[in-house]
Amino acid sequence: MDRKKILDLVLLAAHDINNERILDEQFEVSENTLLFGAGAQLDSLSLVSLIVDVESMVSELIGRDVSLTDDRAMIQAVSPFTSIATLTDYICLLLQESE
Repeated sequence: MDRKKILDLVLLAAHDINNERILDEQFEVSENTLLFGAGAQLDSLSLVSLIVDVESMVSELIGRDVSLTDDRAMIQAVSPFTSIATLTDYICLLLQESE
């Protein structure tokens, strides 16, 4: 699966979460949107929801389960959950390694 398809899925999941918010609390969704850490647009509950949604969409697309919150994700030098871009790149890495 190419990076563009994965990015589109992550952006879709972020838009879905954003659309659940009241207008004043919505944020700009782009590849640079911060998800975790200083300046993050999501609280912990929203981040978990995003991760679950993305796991589900990717799993459905590739036909097998994908887990984004394993020990490996937690020990990365840069958290895969920092931004939409880092999450997309991490998913690409996982999928490439499983081919």
